[in-house]
Amino acid sequence: MVRNGSGSRGGSRNAGGGGAARPVREARRPEVRLPELVPFADGELLPDGDYDGVAFDGLDLGGQEGIGARFLECRLTGCALDGTRLRSARFLDCVLEGVRGVGVEAAGATVRDVELVDARLGGVQLHGAVLERVVVRGGKIDYANLRMARLKDVVFEGCVLVEPDFGGAELERVEFRDCVVRRADLTVARMTDVDLRGAVELDVVRGLDRLAGAVISPAQLVDLAPAFAAQLGLRVVGA
Repeated sequence: MVRNGSGSRGGSRNAGGGGAARPVREARRPEVRLPELVPFADGELLPDGDYDGVAFDGLDLGGQEGIGARFLECRLTGCALDGTRLRSARFLDCVLEGVRGVGVEAAGATVRDVELVDARLGGVQLHGAVLERVVVRGGKIDYANLRMARLKDVVFEGCVLVEPDFGGAELERVEFRDCVVRRADLTVARMTDVDLRGAVELDVVRGLDRLAGAVISPAQLVDLAPAFAAQLGLRVVGA
């Protein structure tokens, strides 16, 4: 486990300590500007529903069927999503703030130009999903299933991720800033320009060998040394 990551900022982020190392490309953040919104008045989500410029405020959407639905320039604030089925749904230019729920089913979803703020989610299913230009800020997400997902230009900021599963996922320009990552599974994950230096706590339980393509701080490298030694079958014995 790593604590107290460097949390470095700035536009010139060098991978590793060598002066000739290639700078780490920073994630591009979403720029969400919502229009005047219309309150949701349909009662329940519909499969393949089309929601354009809609505000979902303080609603209980638990157990509803939004499979294949499209949310364009929408805001979800303080909504309950327990067991909500959103498989293959599309969230485009949206803000989700204070949403909460266990067992959200969003496999194969497309999440693009989205801000997820202060969410409290458990067991969210995002396997095979596509996340592009997404900021996850604050809140806590337990047991997120991101297996085989594609993450590009994603920033995790000031949040807590417990047992995230990135097995087989593709991560490109992904940043972890001032956040906690506990018991992450990176099995067969592929990483390009993934910046973990800002993680204040980092714990990888599987897939340490998949950190190629990521950048960590010198302090994180020291703290991860026992895990790397175990991965190599190396015994460290005092004289």
